[in-house]
Amino acid sequence: MPTNLEFNQNEDALKMAWSYIRQKLEVIEQGGGKKAVLKQKERNKLTARERIAYLIDEHHPFIEIGAFAGYEMYEEHGGCPAGGTVSGIGYVSGRQCVIVANDQTVKAGAWFPITGKKNLRMQEIAMENKLPIIYIVDSAGVYLPMQDEIFPDKEHFGRIFRNNAKMSAMGITQIACVTGACVAGGAYLPIMSDETIMVENAGSIFLAGPYLVKAAIGEEVDAETLGGAVTHTEISGIADYKFATEHECLDKIKSIMAKLGPSNKANFNRIEPKNPIKHAGEIYGIMSEGNSKPYNMNDLINCIIDEGSFDEFKEDYGKTIVCGYARIEGWAVGIVANQRLVLKNKKGEMQLGGVIYNDSADKAARFIMNCNQKKIPLVFLQDVTGFMVGSRSEHSGIIKDGAKLVNAVANSVVPKITIIVGNSYGAGNYAMCGKAYDPRFIYAWPSAKIAVMGGEQAAKTMLQIQVAAMKAKGQEVTLEDEVSLLKKITDNYTRQTRPEYAASRLWVDAIIDPKETRRVIAEGIAAANHNEDIPEFKMGVLQV
Repeated sequence: MPTNLEFNQNEDALKMAWSYIRQKLEVIEQGGGKKAVLKQKERNKLTARERIAYLIDEHHPFIEIGAFAGYEMYEEHGGCPAGGTVSGIGYVSGRQCVIVANDQTVKAGAWFPITGKKNLRMQEIAMENKLPIIYIVDSAGVYLPMQDEIFPDKEHFGRIFRNNAKMSAMGITQIACVTGACVAGGAYLPIMSDETIMVENAGSIFLAGPYLVKAAIGEEVDAETLGGAVTHTEISGIADYKFATEHECLDKIKSIMAKLGPSNKANFNRIEPKNPIKHAGEIYGIMSEGNSKPYNMNDLINCIIDEGSFDEFKEDYGKTIVCGYARIEGWAVGIVANQRLVLKNKKGEMQLGGVIYNDSADKAARFIMNCNQKKIPLVFLQDVTGFMVGSRSEHSGIIKDGAKLVNAVANSVVPKITIIVGNSYGAGNYAMCGKAYDPRFIYAWPSAKIAVMGGEQAAKTMLQIQVAAMKAKGQEVTLEDEVSLLKKITDNYTRQTRPEYAASRLWVDAIIDPKETRRVIAEGIAAANHNEDIPEFKMGVLQV
């Protein structure tokens, strides 16, 4: 445990890091900016965030997903805050559900490539957890200047409607509320939902708008006649309900959600929750600024688990990974966490914290298999610099033991929730259930760093490669040149390791306030509990 002075310094640094993220979020939450929001108000329309705020239950949590999507991307196109949508997991009429709302203030709600990726992620969450999904539609369709990056591929725009069909077949409730434009291919989304609600004189659904109709067939028709609420509720029969205001439409969603039948549960074990032994705020003081010093991961664990619930697995073996059964808000969980202390192994040899050794990989693989046998959800707390390297590790079969761990993570059938609290480097990212290994939810702290290796090592490696290439071309490279080049490489690499960079590309679902870790894990397990379909756990061929 840090001294009081160290604790206070650590606390200040992490709170400052979260404040930095929070300031960026406040800008993102303005959507397309004050002028665009004012124009929305002039049309007597709510913003995407106001629609969600009105819809969700007041005394239940709303976990926003993908707020940083598109951050510092598409600058040459004017940017795309939050990927042009606001989305997350909340409660409507007491039912946990996924909500996706187009933000019309961002390029009229047009779909950028990251918009498609974010919407597909939200549908994936609904499908994996069998949660109802609500779409609040107000979009001009595909952003045409980038149509080649959003339209034709497997993970592009069309996959949305494929998922509509798949979710319907799975019995997942889908409700669409059309509060504005719903154009071209996007018109299929509300029609492929279970029920469609439209705002009169605002919502419209058509394959081609008035201008395109005029150009294609010479017909002159206004938007309301072509595809407005009256047209689709009284003539085409495409929509199910129409209301004069957005609030009435949202009230109808609440009414529909209140009548849904119960879902079949996975019945993960849960008892009456207890508060952690440590106060939530203590979580800020554990990790040093820049994660530069060792710390005890057990201290962090005790800030998020129910008091007295931790039952550590193989405590004296494989000490650079902590494994154990615990409870979070009453839910039974299996925790797999990197230990950052410098420790001695059973042979008395020093082991670096945050590094995965043979014995740690072996222990974690066994523990993950145990949790799958017992149907206990897994929580991964990442602060990993990778697997141990060198001749001793290679001769001991580190690749074999690492492969056992990766195999166990990949084949795990229970829900996995990953929190990146510090480093997430190289194959350690994979072994600790990074995005490629299908965590149900994956979150990052403001202190997270995600990269193939640490910044210093990577920068020096890239410098050597660039200097060698320059010299091969006959260029003279001075010491000053190398220093300048190293700084440029380091700055760029550091930028790419930051959590905002990862969140903008949806490598993580959100950057969270560390003290909210317990809550987001609990909400994730609550979501996963809606899906009773847990496949049989099987492992493939292993080098044992």
